[in-house]
Amino acid sequence: MSIVVMGVSHRSAPLELLERCTVAAADVPKRLSDLASCSNVSEAVVVSTCNRTEAYVVAEKFHAAFGEMRDFFCTLSGAAPAELSDHLYVHYDDDAARHLFRVASGLESAVLGEHEILGQVRTAWDVARTEGTTGAVLNQLFRHGISAGKRARTETAISHGTASISHAAVSMAKNHLGTLEASRVLVVGAGEMAEGMIVALASAGPAAVQVANRTPSHAEALAARVGGSHLPLGSLEDALVEVDLLLTSTGASAVIVDHASVGAVIERRAGRPLLIVDIAVPRDVDPAVARLPGVTLLDMDDLSRFAEVGQASRQAEVAAVESILVDETERFSADRTAREMAPLIESLRGKAEAVRLSEIERALAAHPDLDDGAREALERATAALVNKLLHQPTIALRSAAGKAKGDRLADSVRDLFDL
Repeated sequence: MSIVVMGVSHRSAPLELLERCTVAAADVPKRLSDLASCSNVSEAVVVSTCNRTEAYVVAEKFHAAFGEMRDFFCTLSGAAPAELSDHLYVHYDDDAARHLFRVASGLESAVLGEHEILGQVRTAWDVARTEGTTGAVLNQLFRHGISAGKRARTETAISHGTASISHAAVSMAKNHLGTLEASRVLVVGAGEMAEGMIVALASAGPAAVQVANRTPSHAEALAARVGGSHLPLGSLEDALVEVDLLLTSTGASAVIVDHASVGAVIERRAGRPLLIVDIAVPRDVDPAVARLPGVTLLDMDDLSRFAEVGQASRQAEVAAVESILVDETERFSADRTAREMAPLIESLRGKAEAVRLSEIERALAAHPDLDDGAREALERATAALVNKLLHQPTIALRSAAGKAKGDRLADSVRDLFDL
């Protein structure tokens, strides 16, 4: 039995492929069910964000589960195995744990040290628990992962400064325009990313902010935080005529701002430039919009490049975070070893003790004249014999826990001793 993670991220795949692998929040339960129903998968968690889509599983047979996980990503993306092979990454056991801890700490994010990912990891775990696709192994892994992410942020400065994708999006827009103080801004979305952009806008001082969302009450609540106004998505085209900047991040599965509608808007803008920052994955804005005159379209690829320039101070904290993660990985490995092998070792020793007591009982029945001293000596000798015989097997089982060798040893012990 192994812990395996397979995934694609902004580091391993182009944006076009990454967005094809994205799992919308509403679809996560179905995808969890698909994974957990695989023959060689006993537990599953799916983490899908704007930077990555990853499947964490407990694999009963590693190679067979690998094939099932690859098929899962092929189905998800509509891509053939050959198209995906160069972009999928796989880690197992301690390396899988270390990868999750890096993700939760923000070391694998487009914005180094971003704090949003920790909440996204927790949400993915919560959904999997609600759907009943996790058990003792992945619950233990994600509990350690949350702890590692918290330690990284409290014990180092990895998340200081612009350490969120939403804040980086606003910073990138400000960098492009020079200032946002006289700008009219439209924010589309009302989730965590949109909220983060609103918070960042509050200190940037734009002239006006509008918020559009499918749920008017959410849009109204966000707009109120910056003294702005809200509007329905149906009014998006009219609003785009007036604004200088569009910031968008929704959970839509298809584009909500297409080439034709923006083309119509451009004709009404009298030559005024329009900046669009789209940090949704899948993208909210048709990439073809970038070819329209007067339109600048920036997406997650642009944000990744922008973030690299401004993360020098946080880069100095990476070594400190890595040290924490080494400690957390060792703690997880030790805890997993104890959890996995303890029941088997207890069963083995329990059976040996039962045999010992049975044989003592037979010996005493055959020699009823033994005095108390002899009986005590027999007890001590047989107990010492069992402990010495089981000492090395116990050490071997504990040290091999969580590895392929450990699985083989455990199976052999169960078969040999009929446990």
